[in-house]
Amino acid sequence: MTTLFISDLHLDGSRPDITDQFLRFLDGEAAMARALYILGDLFEAWIGDDDPDPDKRRIIAALKKLTAGGVPCHVMHGNRDFLLGKRFCADSGAQLIDDGVVIDLYGRRVLLLHGDTLCTDDPAYQRLRRIVRNPLVQFILCRLSLRQRQRLAEKMRAGSKAHIDAMDKAAPAIMDVNTDAVAATFRRFQVDCMIHGHTHRPAIHRLTVDGNEATRIVLGDWYEQGSVLRWNADGFALAGLSRA
Repeated sequence: MTTLFISDLHLDGSRPDITDQFLRFLDGEAAMARALYILGDLFEAWIGDDDPDPDKRRIIAALKKLTAGGVPCHVMHGNRDFLLGKRFCADSGAQLIDDGVVIDLYGRRVLLLHGDTLCTDDPAYQRLRRIVRNPLVQFILCRLSLRQRQRLAEKMRAGSKAHIDAMDKAAPAIMDVNTDAVAATFRRFQVDCMIHGHTHRPAIHRLTVDGNEATRIVLGDWYEQGSVLRWNADGFALAGLSRA
């Protein structure tokens, strides 16, 4: 059986085409998988588990159908949905996993990340990440009213878009991973393979760390087409998913 990895779907009511493709993916290929891993940014924004948004409820119901059918689903926080919590897990049947977890894939130790911690050339983003990932800040955010959180999410999305647009024009390399951070992460976790998303630059990178061969697999986003990494006992393949 095959283990599947996806990330950066950025599901949102404004893009029903992405949601529809994801729901078909869950009913089709994912339903026959050994497990499904979602490495962050499943949603464009997640303002709390109490959000009654019908589009999000539809996705949660589909995940529940998948997990009830016997397929484990592991979800990692991304920079857009870091408030996913216990109720989401209870409603969907999914399990939250740490950003930076090592799993055994058919006898190989593989590190899973969202990927934003590797983008250390963007200090402004890293400062914001430290703030919003602070448990005290998240506690306060979840005590705001739903409408207050909606307005805050809208402001944060607008600010993020402006920052990305500015960086893409001024210094696009800043938006990608830092090679030293990648090497340091391989050393820290003592692995020779990592899988991550975040950068929206799908590729399989072969590199050398301290004289040893290593592999960095970058998952793609779902804005124009789907992206999935398939891994089974025979090896792995990164593929795009056309949107009918």
